[in-house]
Amino acid sequence: MVHSPYNTPPKDPKKRLDEREKAFEAKYQFDDALAFKAGVRRAKLMGLWAAGRLGLAEGEGADYAKRAVEADLADPGHAALLEMLRRDLAAAGRDADIEDLSRQMMIQEQTAREQVEAENPRPIG
Repeated sequence: MVHSPYNTPPKDPKKRLDEREKAFEAKYQFDDALAFKAGVRRAKLMGLWAAGRLGLAEGEGADYAKRAVEADLADPGHAALLEMLRRDLAAAGRDADIEDLSRQMMIQEQTAREQVEAENPRPIG
C-alpha cells in the first residue's frame, strides 16, 4: 500500500481525542479574542460616530473614541458607554435617547465584527 496523507493508518484513539481537545481549546481562545477585539472596535466606532455628531475635530474625535473604549471596558453591560454618549450628545443639543444609541451600537457591532474578522482570518485546521 502506498503511503499518502489520504490513506494514513488510524492514529491512537487517545491521541486523536487529545488532538481534538486541543483544537477545540484553540478555537475557543481564537473566538474569545475575536469577540474582545470586536467589542473594543465597536466602542471605538461608537465614539467616532458620536464625535462626528458633536462636531469634534479629527484629533479630538480620536481622543473621544478612546474615552468611549475606556467607558465600555469599565462596564461590561455597556451602560456607562451609552450614558456617556447620551449625556454628551444631549449637552450639545443633539437628539440622543438610549434606544437610538442602542440601535446605532448594533450597526457598529456588525461593522466592527466584519473588520476584525477580515483582519484576523481563522486558522485552517
